[in-house]
Amino acid sequence: MPAEPALFSDVDSRRFGVRIGRASVAGAAEVAATLDACASESIQMLIVRCRTDDFQALHALQAPGALLMDTLVYYQRNLRKGAPPVELKANSIRPVEDRDLPHIAPVARETFHGYMGHYHVDSRLDSAKADDGYVEWATRMCQTPDRTREEVLVAEHPAGVLAGFATLRLNDPNEGEGVLFGVHPSAEGRGIYWSFMVRAMEWCLGRGAGRMVVSTQITNLVVQKVWVRLGFEPIKSYYTLHLWFDAD
Repeated sequence: MPAEPALFSDVDSRRFGVRIGRASVAGAAEVAATLDACASESIQMLIVRCRTDDFQALHALQAPGALLMDTLVYYQRNLRKGAPPVELKANSIRPVEDRDLPHIAPVARETFHGYMGHYHVDSRLDSAKADDGYVEWATRMCQTPDRTREEVLVAEHPAGVLAGFATLRLNDPNEGEGVLFGVHPSAEGRGIYWSFMVRAMEWCLGRGAGRMVVSTQITNLVVQKVWVRLGFEPIKSYYTLHLWFDAD
């Protein structure tokens, strides 16, 4: 079945000053349909994902010049199997409050400065604006959590300063996801990320979800080691490619 037309990404386009589309594809036919949609929508650059085992889609994207920017890996844990993990260190973790919102952006900026996601890898995109993208994403998610299916947790330094945040959501009644985590560099070594993961699993279970998923770039080995120690296993992976529709 042909892919839906690539959707114009207003957020990405405004940030980088070019007309950007986003799509996920499976198979060569969906790639062809997506490229046709890009032409009809005057897309200048396409951000596109395909599964790493979908070589038909990958080759069809590479043929017109799409370049690989990152590989996204997903891990999953059965929350009802085995003993639930416990925090390694006692950390002050709680739901976000309005007073925390002004401090989310500075934590996100320090956490994701120069982070090698697909925006930063593309030499044609401004790295500072790529940093801004993570800051805006974190701020947006922390400002408007739907408490019925979303949650934002924050960690505090002993002095009460915000040390990190974790955004969570229910994807369906049986699956929760850890979407975006950030720990300020000054708070590293205190086990905050581990505490966030433990609390995230508790939150998912508390809402009836029997599994939790998380994702990151394949090069981010530090968090993957934490996930394995917490009982998570890899389940799938995706390539992210950028395709520019010009001669440069």
